[in-house]
Amino acid sequence: MTKQNVVVSDVKCGINDMISVVPKGSLFPSTGQKPPKAPDGYVSISRNKFLKKLETGGGARINPWVESMRASSPTHIKSNPSLSSTVHQEDSWILDHPSALNMFEQIMSASKGKQIVMFLDYDGTLSPIVDDPDRAFMSRAMRAAVKAVARYFPTAIVSGRCRDKVYSFVRLAELYYAGSHGMDIKGPAKGPRYSKGNEPVLFQPASEFLPMIDEVYKALVEKIKSIPGAKVEHNRFCVSVHFRCVDEKKWGSLAEQVRAVLKEYPKLRLSQGRKVLEIRPTIKWDKGRALEFLLESLGYANCSNVLPVYIGDDRTDEDAFKVLRDKGLGFGILVSKIPKDTNASYSLQEPSEVMLFLHRLVEWQRPSRGRPRESKIYNTST
Repeated sequence: MTKQNVVVSDVKCGINDMISVVPKGSLFPSTGQKPPKAPDGYVSISRNKFLKKLETGGGARINPWVESMRASSPTHIKSNPSLSSTVHQEDSWILDHPSALNMFEQIMSASKGKQIVMFLDYDGTLSPIVDDPDRAFMSRAMRAAVKAVARYFPTAIVSGRCRDKVYSFVRLAELYYAGSHGMDIKGPAKGPRYSKGNEPVLFQPASEFLPMIDEVYKALVEKIKSIPGAKVEHNRFCVSVHFRCVDEKKWGSLAEQVRAVLKEYPKLRLSQGRKVLEIRPTIKWDKGRALEFLLESLGYANCSNVLPVYIGDDRTDEDAFKVLRDKGLGFGILVSKIPKDTNASYSLQEPSEVMLFLHRLVEWQRPSRGRPRESKIYNTST
C-alpha cells in the first residue's frame, strides 16, 4: 500500500503510521480523481467556498452557510408542499427505498452462497440521537442483538466518533471498530481468527495530524465559550462541533467562530452531519474507504462471494452507500423517518427497527430453523 494512494495535496503519511494485514493492491483511487458529488438531499461545500462565504463583513455572508447547516440536519422535507404532495413524495420515496424489514427475504435470497459482512454506524443507528453526545448510550437489548449478529457474521462499527469512545459505548471485543470516519481502525480483540499468532488489523492513515487536531480542539473550545449549547468533541483524528442545543439564531456566530479557527489550518477540511460540523484531515479517506479496507482485511477484495450490508443514518454514511452501489455489491440501508436522496437501497425508520432487523438476521442464520445455511459462518465467539 503506497502512501501516495492515501494522501492528497502536499500532506504525507508515514508508512510507520499504517499497520495492517491487508495485501498490496489498488485499494485507493488515483489522487487525480475528484471526490464523488454528494446526493442532492445533502449539502456539500468546499473549504474555500466555506471560508469565502464566511468572510467577516456582515450577516448576509453568513446566511448561505447557516442555510447549509439547516439543510444538512433536516427535520422535514426540504420544500414545503401541500399535504397531498407530501404524502405522494413520501410514498414515492418508500417505493424507491423500501423497508429492509418488508424486503428481508429478498435481501437474504441475495446472500445465497455468499458471506454476509455487517457494517453499522453508531449514533442514530444503534443508539438514539440525544442532545448530549456523551450520553448516547445503546440499550442492553441492542448490545445483545449486535453481539448475536457478530457470532455469525464479521461485524464492524463505523463511526465519526473516537474509536475508544465508541468501544466504551458498545463494549463488545469481538467487533471491528472504525472510529474518526474510518481513520482509526482496529480488529477484534478476541476470536479464533486472531488466536494463531496473526497480527491484528490496525490502520491509522492520519496519525501525523494528531498534534494539529489537538491544537484545533483547544482553539475551538476557547472560541465557542460564548455560544450557549455548543459543544466540541475530540474524536482523536477529527473534531466535532455539535450545535444540536444551539439556538438557530446563534448558528451564524458559531459558523464564524469555526471559520476563524479553520482558516489557520489549510490541511484540514470541513464537512457536515446532523447538527454537527466535522473538521478532518485533507486525506482521501471516509467511511466508504474504511468499508473497502475492512473487506480487503477479511480477504474479500474484488470477490463476488461476499454480501456487505451497511446500516447508517447520516450524510457521512453516504460514502459507504455509494461504494456498495457503484460496485453493485451488497446493500446500504438508510435509517431515517423522512425522505432523503440517498445511495442506500433500503430504509429503516429508527434504531428500534435496526434492532428488529438484526434479530431477524440472527433467526434466519440459526441452524435451528431446520434449513441449510445459505451463507458461511464466521464465528468470533471464544
